[in-house]
Amino acid sequence: MKLNKFSNLLLPVAMLGLAACAEADPGSSTDEVASELAGPTGTRAVYTMSNDAAGNSVVSFARASDGSLTSTGSTPTGGLGSGGGLGSQGALALSANGRILVVVNPGSNDVSSFAVTSSGLALRSRVSSGGERPISVDIHDGLVFVLNAGGTNNVSGLYLDWQGRLHSIAGSTQPLSAASVGPAQVAISPSGGAVVVTEKGTNTIDTFTVRYDGTLRAGVASPSAGRTPFGFQFTSSGQLVVSEAFGGDAGLGAVSSYRLGHAPGSYINRRAELITGPIADLQTAPCWIVVTENNRYAYTSNTGAGNISGYHVDHQGELTLFGDGGLTADTGTGSKPIDMALDRSSRNLYVLNAGTHEIVELDVAGDGSLVDTGRSVTVPDTTVGLVAR
Repeated sequence: MKLNKFSNLLLPVAMLGLAACAEADPGSSTDEVASELAGPTGTRAVYTMSNDAAGNSVVSFARASDGSLTSTGSTPTGGLGSGGGLGSQGALALSANGRILVVVNPGSNDVSSFAVTSSGLALRSRVSSGGERPISVDIHDGLVFVLNAGGTNNVSGLYLDWQGRLHSIAGSTQPLSAASVGPAQVAISPSGGAVVVTEKGTNTIDTFTVRYDGTLRAGVASPSAGRTPFGFQFTSSGQLVVSEAFGGDAGLGAVSSYRLGHAPGSYINRRAELITGPIADLQTAPCWIVVTENNRYAYTSNTGAGNISGYHVDHQGELTLFGDGGLTADTGTGSKPIDMALDRSSRNLYVLNAGTHEIVELDVAGDGSLVDTGRSVTVPDTTVGLVAR
């Protein structure tokens, strides 16, 4: 694993050699804050965000052992939503230990961080996203990168201190391949050494090498195998599995996989190199994608078709479509499935249906097939983003 100076967000800031140190919440001792941040790792929950233009909030659900959800209320982010769809994956992100939640506020150009405590979510900070209209965010070892889709599109870096507060990293902002590219997602590689962004408008995958201080080298743009690369997820070995919406054209959707190789003439900068694809699922607008914890299966939500396709993933990252055309679940006519999230054990798959304003729960069988449980919960009609712990 590649380490950086922000690698342990629970260590005191002074021990990390950082100049800035945020104060504890008024009325809270540092011991109390540390205790809250160390909250129950076994707590099961699902989080989404309202994206309300009048005031964004995190909508929370308790997750039972059978995967069923029960509403536990909402918590204001302090920022504003956009009031509509974001066309992105990753509007919320959980830290690897499940103790920190970071959420974008696209209507106020900032990002909020929460401690996941035994009594619920506790707002820790709200800071500038480093650009306009943040739509996607990811966390790795105390580093946070935000994708901004407004103004001049960019990706910008933040770090989490030991209290779960966000701080900007000077010099960490990098532009995408052009000023306006229709970006869809940002994610950090499992090693922490690279940041990847998909560009829908240019059919491009950008890769940025992460320096030790959290700043980024200039991006390397690689062509995607299929049109409109959208959502993606890394396998634990560092391969990328990417959905390709093909502009929403009927029946043309596909998924491809990539590895991160060295850019020509460089042993430092990385680029996306095709492994397999595009592997068509013959559906419409596959946009959001998840990979199971054992790296064996990938699922993409076909927003335009109202269903979910499944792919086998081998140890080299090569993809093959499930039998019978790959269809593994039918979310219903007009359901418009968008964001998806797997629980940590990949036993339950949660799907946010934008058309019916609900989160549905599916069970993941041992062979990768999906079982419709008939269970769902209602969410606000502007809801976007989904994570599970």
